[in-house]
Amino acid sequence: MLGNGESFFVVLPDHDGGLAVARRLNSPGIRTVAHASGRPWLVGRWPDDQVTVARAGTARLAVIGTCATTELELTRCAGRLTGVTGLDTFAAALSGSFHLVAAVDGRLRVQGSASGLRLVHHAVIGGVRVAADRADVLAALLGAAVDDRQVAVRLLWPTPHPLLDTPMWHGVHGVPAGRYLLVHRDGRDVDLPQWWEPPEPVRSLAEGAPLVRDALADAVRARTAAGGSVSCDLSGGLDSTSLAFLAASVGSTPTGSGGAAGGGRLRLIANTWPGLDPADDDLVWARRAAARLPGVEHVVWRAEESPLVYEGLLDIDDPLDEPTIGMMDRARVLSHLPRLAAAGSRLHLTGIGGDHVAWCSEAYYHRLLRRAPLTAIGQLRGFRALFDWRLRPMLAALADGRPYRRWLADAARDLREPMQPPVAGTLGWNAAPRLFPWVTSYAAGLAADALREAAITARPISDDRGLHTDLEQIRTTARILRQWEQMSARIGLPMASPFLDDRVIAACLSVRPQERVTPWRYKPLLVEAMRGIVPDECLARTTKAQAALDAARGLRENRAPLIAMWQESRLAGMGLVDRDHLIGLTDRGDDPALRHAVLYSTIGCEVWLRGRPPGAAPERSLGDVASAAP
Repeated sequence: MLGNGESFFVVLPDHDGGLAVARRLNSPGIRTVAHASGRPWLVGRWPDDQVTVARAGTARLAVIGTCATTELELTRCAGRLTGVTGLDTFAAALSGSFHLVAAVDGRLRVQGSASGLRLVHHAVIGGVRVAADRADVLAALLGAAVDDRQVAVRLLWPTPHPLLDTPMWHGVHGVPAGRYLLVHRDGRDVDLPQWWEPPEPVRSLAEGAPLVRDALADAVRARTAAGGSVSCDLSGGLDSTSLAFLAASVGSTPTGSGGAAGGGRLRLIANTWPGLDPADDDLVWARRAAARLPGVEHVVWRAEESPLVYEGLLDIDDPLDEPTIGMMDRARVLSHLPRLAAAGSRLHLTGIGGDHVAWCSEAYYHRLLRRAPLTAIGQLRGFRALFDWRLRPMLAALADGRPYRRWLADAARDLREPMQPPVAGTLGWNAAPRLFPWVTSYAAGLAADALREAAITARPISDDRGLHTDLEQIRTTARILRQWEQMSARIGLPMASPFLDDRVIAACLSVRPQERVTPWRYKPLLVEAMRGIVPDECLARTTKAQAALDAARGLRENRAPLIAMWQESRLAGMGLVDRDHLIGLTDRGDDPALRHAVLYSTIGCEVWLRGRPPGAAPERSLGDVASAAP
């Protein structure tokens, strides 16, 4: 169970059954925080600056992660509690990325983040309900087997809501983002109350920009207030550039924050990876920004040293609790972190998430067309020209009024159909999930069953397709980033992404969508929020590097290790993919299908299974697969 010192925590009810679970977790480095009764409440492994605990009478309150609060503020809050349900407003007002855990009057509250960056899982172990931030910890305590159906679900491209909420093991359950786990006094029964709702998007750009600026500045301050050396990305794009200028400005006057003492001066190290594509202008914009950041160290790595997409897949041994397509870029995202740590950095800030909160989905225009047709038609014409949408698929997507459950049920039927035109997903609930030809009929049957089952009861995240798509994309991105953060902490330099703090998300979502996403301006909300902090010349950028050349070269140069991975495929051993088909496709590096991300979900699942302990994924014979196929 997490034998390399990885951080985790388990939350136990105030019952004797929790004692037995705690004893099973006992090993070097394990910490325990007790209930008022003396029984274990929090058990796990965590850095000193990542947990703040408050005690008031028999009440217990803890934040686990980065949070701009103090033990005194938490203690005052704990002293006012009459139950665990009265924490919604308090939680929503805090800056940072954290779990909130409370124990009051025999009941437990275990809460992650609205973004999905901080997840909660639970299982019944030894007769009591046990919660944890990692599903694999609960699976190890249960001795649970990997669920073939959940692996098949992760082969979908993409995997639609709410299927990602189900963990990879039998007997382990997930808590959807925006809800919390409420464990009742019997220590076993649970509810999943909603604690977070997106705000109504009623603010103008002018009204919302100051709120976004303040929330993002607070998010950066929560990470930098302790001073010391902090590194950050400076790609030249608006997202990372905004964070660099905010860190430089708020870091010059640090204040106290939860989990770390304030008062030290901040040393900021900005770093840039140039792209391989000659048309990539990131470095030009990064140097322009760095020239306006006096006192900030700017490190430019050599473009030829940049790891490629698909690089190092056979060497990945990170113990993760779910597959992630982030495996494709693991080497690119993390390769520079050891050098930054050696330079003294204690934390690395990324601009990941800016694309998903500062911009928004064009699917909002599906509803806007019905409410303000003249406004919507003009904007849609601009989007069609900008993105080269074909007219007929665009009109079909705008006319599609299927409710979400019907859309999911149809997706189960159409898994083997060709990919839809991009505009269908852009203006719809999402891109319709597909399975690629190398996925076996056994896996297809499992995935279709999961979709049909979900379609019976599933509700969209929002009835507005635009807001549904926004939140789904935020949460999907957060799940990838969650894994990268675990990987980076294991390397020795934790990552943080302030754009995905709940307060930042709420501030962005409060602005009217037709002002957040327009064909006439690039990220207007972020530009207006950063005006006066980021120089106007740096806010003028309207391009974004795509790294397509890097991906194509990565596939060519990593063909041999990819084929080696398919030759000993765990997925093939489970009967979920056709090994020979994958080998043949990868060997044809110029296959037009490979210009798209068709391999990503399959590689994500394969690498995850390779990282599991031996025997964790059962082998299936061809006879087993044939008998199980629909």
